[in-house]
Formats: sequence, C-alpha cells, structure tokens
Amino acid sequence: MLEDNVSSKDYYIDLLFYHLKLRSFVAIELKAVEFEPEHTGKMNFYLSVIDDVLKHPSDNPSIAIILCNILCRTKDQILAEYALRDVTKPIGLAEYRLTENLPQNIKTELPIIEELEAALSKDLDAIVEIK
Repeated sequence: MLEDNVSSKDYYIDLLFYHLKLRSFVAIELKAVEFEPEHTGKMNFYLSVIDDVLKHPSDNPSIAIILCNILCRTKDQILAEYALRDVTKPIGLAEYRLTENLPQNIKTELPIIEELEAALSKDLDAIVEIK
C-alpha cells in the first residue's frame, strides 16, 4: 500500500521489488484484461509516489512494468505507442500467457499437490508443537 499521506484512498501496487544492481525500485502491475491507456497513467502515478516516498537520493529512478494478458495485436500496439509516447518515466509493457500444460522436463521436477500439502501440514504441526 502506498503511504497514507498521498490521498484519503488506498492504492496498491501488485508487485514492488528493489533491483540491487540497478539500484532502483521496480513496480509491476498484472492486468487480466487488454491494455488500456489508463494503465500508463496509473503506473506513472505509482512511480511518482515511489520516487518521492521510498526512493533514497542515491537510488536511480524507479521502473514500471505493465503485464497484460492480451496485448500484441496490431491495434493494441498502436494504442500502447500513443499511451507511452510522452511519458518520461521508464514504463515497459509486455504480454503474459498462462498455460495449463507445463513442459514435460519441468513437470517431472515439480512436486505434486499432495506432496506440497503434506510438507505444509508437517511444518504447521511442528509450529504448533513449539508453541
């Protein structure tokens, strides 16, 4: 959540990281909808607040990434170009895709749900015993 002194409303960034080598904050918004020009304005707002409230004077300017699940159609690319054209802050735009099918070489390396549940249950039982 962004600082309370920004507004009487609460604003939430989906993901906020600090990149050690770049020495800057990286804000990421995950959108389950097509890209809209308003997304750029929202990220510009977030970057302004982060740079004003969180950024140390020795840090580099913050970076924003907007991830949409539908983006790379021709009309959407033109829309994105217009939305980002005069924005001076570093804002990137990318598309993500969810998949139900993992590659076989990864699928065999990941635990199945029952194994995860068993491990979590074991850890929770150990915590309860400590208390």
